[in-house]
Amino acid sequence: MIRFPSYIGGIFINTLKRITNSKIIFYTFIAICFITSVFFVYHNEAFYDRPIAEVIKTEIKESNPVTDMYENDDHLYTQLITAELKNGKEKGKLIHFTNEYSTSGAFDQEYHVGNKLFVSIKGNTDKNGDLTGTILDVKRDQFVLIVAWIFIFALLIVGKRQGLFSIVSLIVNSLVLSFALDLYVNSNINLIFISGVCVLLFTVISLILINGLNEKTYAGIVATLVGTFISLLISALVLWITNENGIRYEEMQFLTRPYRVIFMAGLFIGALGAVMDVSITMASSMFALFEQKQDISNQSLKTSGMDIGKDIMGTITSILFFVYICGSIPMLILYLKNSYPLGQTLSLNLSLELARALAGGIGVVLTIPISLYTSIFFINRKRAK
Repeated sequence: MIRFPSYIGGIFINTLKRITNSKIIFYTFIAICFITSVFFVYHNEAFYDRPIAEVIKTEIKESNPVTDMYENDDHLYTQLITAELKNGKEKGKLIHFTNEYSTSGAFDQEYHVGNKLFVSIKGNTDKNGDLTGTILDVKRDQFVLIVAWIFIFALLIVGKRQGLFSIVSLIVNSLVLSFALDLYVNSNINLIFISGVCVLLFTVISLILINGLNEKTYAGIVATLVGTFISLLISALVLWITNENGIRYEEMQFLTRPYRVIFMAGLFIGALGAVMDVSITMASSMFALFEQKQDISNQSLKTSGMDIGKDIMGTITSILFFVYICGSIPMLILYLKNSYPLGQTLSLNLSLELARALAGGIGVVLTIPISLYTSIFFINRKRAK
């Protein structure tokens, strides 16, 4: 009979034995980064130019039910807020606000004790000599940091070494994209060319960091680049043949740059994620089959690869559809609640998203055979060595 406490203790001791000094240093470093960053974002008010106030008291002054012309019921509230300024020359002083919000919360919100707010201080004071002002926004960096750390811990726990390189890849790609956008805004370089260079860098950086320099990575890179560029060419050809009928650019009307070029650049980069996912999945599957049975025939690889591709094709295209459509749900509800026809509502709000989803779907479908034959090519090269 196994004694449960002794069994658990044995597992714990064996786990500790497997932890090397380098792992202890790494885990300690991560823990220090976590504690330091959390402490910093909760006490970083002095680094902001805008005044920040922490809510210490709230009170509901009025509450009124309202009904609009479409018989939508809502409730309006008037909230009196007392807060303490956390930075600037008025640090430590009390400041009072009046906040009006509704139950629907479409353009407003209720504030609670402990919320930190960006505020504007008025020159006059109330009858008690305290400051008054208006609320500009909510300080949310602490919540963003917590979610970011949850994401980092999940990657490290599940992916371990590859999870760490995934984080590094994400950071590097973010810096590359930021530099590319800044370059476009401050120069006359064509955005499609910049996007093409970014696609090349994103693919190479991501796959090499995560999978290393090997034949599987090379197959994934080639399949990703070929699939993405063919997807863009087909999308551009279809838009040119149809004269862009049905595409509504209203949401891009405030841009001072050519909106068609910006839309095509978005198609370019947007299709990359799904294409890269499919290509590396196919390459990993093909090389896993080869490693398990190195004398496997090319025909068997093709049959197995197409079966794998068919399994992931539907899920990836569905993911693309949901990702692009979900951002338009609030506007769809708003239009439909205001009695807009269904066809006009979908045309105004979903034409660009559907075009992006279809372009990505084309890339996914084409990448399956491309990555299959690319993987077989590199497998045969590996066999010949």
